[in-house]
Amino acid sequence: MHGPVVVAWLLTGVFLVLTWPCLARLVRLDYVRLGQATRTGDVAELLLVVAMVAMLSPIGGPIPAAGWEAVFLLAGGWFAVTWWRGRHHQQHDGGHGQCAHHAISAIVMLYMLVAMPQTGDMAAMHGPWLATSSMAAVGGLAWPVLAILAALYFFFDGARAGAVAVRTAPGGGALPGLTSRAACRAVMGVGMGYMLLAAL
Repeated sequence: MHGPVVVAWLLTGVFLVLTWPCLARLVRLDYVRLGQATRTGDVAELLLVVAMVAMLSPIGGPIPAAGWEAVFLLAGGWFAVTWWRGRHHQQHDGGHGQCAHHAISAIVMLYMLVAMPQTGDMAAMHGPWLATSSMAAVGGLAWPVLAILAALYFFFDGARAGAVAVRTAPGGGALPGLTSRAACRAVMGVGMGYMLLAAL
């Protein structure tokens, strides 16, 4: 149990650091020019990073699991509808194309919460608080095939985003914030993939 807790603290630190570029984009970028979809995507990225901190932290998050379930359900539904409504429109603001990814991310996080073991041991460990670091002690996620498929998606997406971050790093990318956004998405993909496989 000592090893996974150390890894959980390490990843918690990584995602805490990742909140900085997310906040920096929201403060510094000109969203009037970049478009509402880009800002919405950056807000979603910050929400997902904060959720990763809560899920990975061995002490749990400041919001009960039921609150996070509601947030992920609403976010996943909103991004799915936004993607569906705009799928035929060619938009060049760089944000709309991320709606499907953010919908998948929110739905997978909701899946992790719903599929967590609901035994008495788990309830005694964390009560209503969101924390996944001790799941191995009481069993893995329900429907493990979904977790494996989702992990593969996130590892692939993280690798692709990492390649974009490396390719655009010298000039920062044609779109302001592109390199930062891609780097955050790469770290997020690896973190999500790890968390899904570790929870099995």
